[in-house]
Amino acid sequence: MPDTVDVETVYSAIEKSAGLLDVAASREVVLPILSAFEDVLPEAVIAFRVATNKQHEGDFDARFTVPKEVDPYALALAKGLTAKTDHPIGALLSDIQRNCAIDSYGLDFGVTSGFKKVWVYFPEGEHETLARLAEMPSMPRSLAENMDFFTRYGMSEKVDVIGIDYRSRTMNLYLAAPPKCYERETVLAMHRDIDLPSPSDQMFAFCEKAFGLYTTLNWDSNEIERISYGVKTESPMAYFARLGTKIEGFVKSVPYGVDDPKMVYAAVTSTGEEYYKLQSYYRWRPVSRLNAAYIAVRDKESA
Repeated sequence: MPDTVDVETVYSAIEKSAGLLDVAASREVVLPILSAFEDVLPEAVIAFRVATNKQHEGDFDARFTVPKEVDPYALALAKGLTAKTDHPIGALLSDIQRNCAIDSYGLDFGVTSGFKKVWVYFPEGEHETLARLAEMPSMPRSLAENMDFFTRYGMSEKVDVIGIDYRSRTMNLYLAAPPKCYERETVLAMHRDIDLPSPSDQMFAFCEKAFGLYTTLNWDSNEIERISYGVKTESPMAYFARLGTKIEGFVKSVPYGVDDPKMVYAAVTSTGEEYYKLQSYYRWRPVSRLNAAYIAVRDKESA
């Protein structure tokens, strides 16, 4: 863990880490983002993430936490990090702020593509329900359309985190799902219910170790776009038969968070592409809300 955290130190770490994947971080893209949030970096959890699917090739993501006193989307707009939009996604964070208690935020950006996402973390023990969220005018209609699905699998009462992806115009719901949702037969049934391809045996084994899951929704369809499962581990290579040479090299070489937990997410796309996301922490804080409030709950259950 670094002793000091400032714009140049974090940029240098991003540049070196991205370079392990042959991705060239752009100073013109990254520095304005870090500079806009310079005041929050010293206390932030900071993480780097790489994905194995084709969509994410050539980019490398970084993310950090933001205290609830700072509106990350409003600041991003004010600093010209993203453009104002008339799309409903532009009003979603404001709707959440008016209707929900908030613990903190997170911000996600690509080192070549720039500002991407804002994360909203609800206070520990104060889960939101899907019914309440569905009432907000800016929510994707696919949330209400799939309420029966969420209720059937016991996922409708505990929403811990919402991810708002302004670049792809999608939304992630991080759900405190019951243990059955990680069992092979339930995973298969959920995929069938929303017309997603069946996972591989490797992914079924991965799901058995998951601490939670998230679903992705958008404003252009009534369908659930995908379900992703998350595992916290200090040995990410144990979950993969194959990551690809570059990502495997990154896992073995990244100098940050060597002894800290890593996050690995797995999902299957509608086309059948199975992929994984690996998140390593440049600066880890065990008490943070980054990634999901229910990590601690799952840790206690498995102790």
